[in-house]
Amino acid sequence: MRAKGKLLNACLIVSSLVGYLEWGKGSKQFLFQAEAEILLKVFTTPASAIHPFTLLPLLGQILLIVTLFQNKPSKVLTFMGMAGIGILLVFMFGIGLRTINIKIAASTLPFLVTGFFTIRYHKKK
Repeated sequence: MRAKGKLLNACLIVSSLVGYLEWGKGSKQFLFQAEAEILLKVFTTPASAIHPFTLLPLLGQILLIVTLFQNKPSKVLTFMGMAGIGILLVFMFGIGLRTINIKIAASTLPFLVTGFFTIRYHKKK
């Protein structure tokens, strides 16, 4: 059963990276691209990278990565990591629905579905 918890946490991390954003005219990016830019900015201009919508998901991913190295993945760290990432992805899902942008809404579904199964897995224990 430990392997299933680790697999779900790994899927949460991977599925969080495929979120898709569009803004303005012709500006679009996947979250893994935005995250790479943010990580580069942290070392060059840290003040420009400090924002709750950048730091919380990054912290959430770090927490989930930590659980992958634990013998038994921590339920608390899993939920905290999922919440950190979930804040951004639920917000993106709402924006996708509100603006009728199927690409944005659909890009968040892998994370949301995996999050649902992760919660079910931990509730059964």
